[in-house]
Amino acid sequence: MSDSKYADTASLNPKTTSYEFFGPLGAFSITIGVPILTYILYFTCNNDTSGGCPPPIQTLYPSLLQALADPAFWWKLWDPEAFALYYSWYTFCLLAWAVLPGDWVRGTQLRNGKYQQYKINAFSTCLLALGLSTGYILRFGVESFTFFYDHWVGFVSAALSMSLFQGILWRKLLALGGNSGNLIYDFYIGRELNPTVGFLDIKSFNELRPGMILWLLIDISMACTQATRLSGQITDSMVLVLFFQGLYILDALYNEPAVLTTMDIISDGFGFMLAVGDLLWARYLVFRPKVLGYAWSAAILAVNFLGYYIFRTSNNEKNEFRNGRNPKNLTYITTEQGSKLLTSGWWAVSRHPNYFGDLLMALAWSLPTGFDTPITYFYVVYFAVLLIHRQRRDDENCEKKYVECHSVSPTNILINALPYRYGKDWHRYQRLVPYRIIPYIY
Repeated sequence: MSDSKYADTASLNPKTTSYEFFGPLGAFSITIGVPILTYILYFTCNNDTSGGCPPPIQTLYPSLLQALADPAFWWKLWDPEAFALYYSWYTFCLLAWAVLPGDWVRGTQLRNGKYQQYKINAFSTCLLALGLSTGYILRFGVESFTFFYDHWVGFVSAALSMSLFQGILWRKLLALGGNSGNLIYDFYIGRELNPTVGFLDIKSFNELRPGMILWLLIDISMACTQATRLSGQITDSMVLVLFFQGLYILDALYNEPAVLTTMDIISDGFGFMLAVGDLLWARYLVFRPKVLGYAWSAAILAVNFLGYYIFRTSNNEKNEFRNGRNPKNLTYITTEQGSKLLTSGWWAVSRHPNYFGDLLMALAWSLPTGFDTPITYFYVVYFAVLLIHRQRRDDENCEKKYVECHSVSPTNILINALPYRYGKDWHRYQRLVPYRIIPYIY
């Protein structure tokens, strides 16, 4: 490689100089801890759990030791049928992406001056999957679609194996945060910004298709399992969870182009952090069915729809504004760079009102399980920590964007040397919109 090419590569992929998630130790802990916690949630709260969910530690600890010593326990983690179906599902998503029609949308400009192209057909892929699943259930009955519940832990292992596999593949245009040189940290945070195979952008594909659509199919499978156990009936709590999460998933898939302006796509590398996830609520309601009644159901519906309204309208305001439209005549400030920051509408309430809506919906998804166990509220706590961390990362990126010197040339050396000018735009915006996520609280 010539010196000039080496210099270009080095400038495009600068060395990561600061860590997130407490550095390599934190990244390693999360990489190991997420799978372990997922399995613990399954084995401490299931149909066979006695004495509560989770059971008392004096009961739980001996049973876990006994399970770990049993070879059948380990074989159950690597269920060949679950692996075959999961990887067949992933193949189906790839084929649907390739075969189904869809518009090609250009993303934001990359650091190398190029633009990534994205095929938009996640919603039609979901409709195809739902049509095939509905036909299968009508033909063979609800009891035929309980596979996800019966082989749940095997699906968890299959999904984790895919996450681990994809986290090590990509090495081209690197994410700014994923080039530290530490293998553990870079594997977790994500090295390549836009891993691509042919015309397929792997990161955006994984963001919506295999996980999000399968999430909906899993919920349907859990409802079928409950109906099989309850002589063809499902509880109002199961209906609420299926409706809430189905609405959220279909909304995300229908608004697929909106994901192209998120932090995940624009700045995060594709690694284990973006490849892994877990689900819980609908499975719990299979073996702990809850009947809520009209009043409690109405209250939970109100919480969810309030969250959805905030989430969708705030995101619509942001996406329309970023695409050069401003139908609500929202006010904004213009930075010295020419960037615009919204200061009215939902974006005057907090700097991340969509996160506030997301948290309200997460709470509504857990409320149908009642208050018999804290385990089903794990997601709310986990999601709150995740969103607060994302908000702080976003604030830090904005701090760098609007505070640090953007370039050094003879015409701006003097300006960049004046400390009082640093952060003028960003700090002014923070004064106008002081709350980060939840108004008057955080």
